[in-house]
Amino acid sequence: MHALPDGEAELSLVVRLPWEDVARLGQEAGRLASQMQRPVTLDEAVSYRLRSARPSATHAKPSGEQPAAVSSAVTSLPRISGTA
Repeated sequence: MHALPDGEAELSLVVRLPWEDVARLGQEAGRLASQMQRPVTLDEAVSYRLRSARPSATHAKPSGEQPAAVSSAVTSLPRISGTA
């Protein structure tokens, strides 16, 4: 993990995904690219998806405040019917 100039932090990790999930991320990247009128990488689609799944995300809170439960904040990508 390392700090970024904009005050956020970046964490690098390796995740093994089934091809179906990679395909869904590709669809998400395509949807975002259409919205933003520019190319979008799978990394950017994942970041966007994680950020949009946590609407109440805030920066670190002073001690004494209880953090929100992480397990309820992350949602999965919608399943695609059919075959690839």
